[in-house]
Amino acid sequence: MKKSFARFHVGQPIHHKLFDYRGVVADVDASYQGSRQWYDQMAGSRPPKDAPWYHVLVHDAEHWTYVAERNLEHDISGEPIDHPDVGDLFKGFSDGQYYRRNGLN
Repeated sequence: MKKSFARFHVGQPIHHKLFDYRGVVADVDASYQGSRQWYDQMAGSRPPKDAPWYHVLVHDAEHWTYVAERNLEHDISGEPIDHPDVGDLFKGFSDGQYYRRNGLN
């Protein structure tokens, strides 16, 4: 089995290269953990399942997305993410990063 290392970490703002939105990483899976049906329906570019996937809070939205690493890049804006769940997951934003609340996995 291929070992993969996540390029992004929880609390890191990202930019989606294909759909041009900003967000913040809320969780990281070492490999794809969704259903075959979701992958077949939603992952049109067929990103690898054996590389990291990210749960992302989308800026100026109320939903989360599940994104393959190859579709993400660092967000260089330095601006915070506006999402209703940010305050539940993170205790603050400083120097372009979010900091997790204590007690989260």
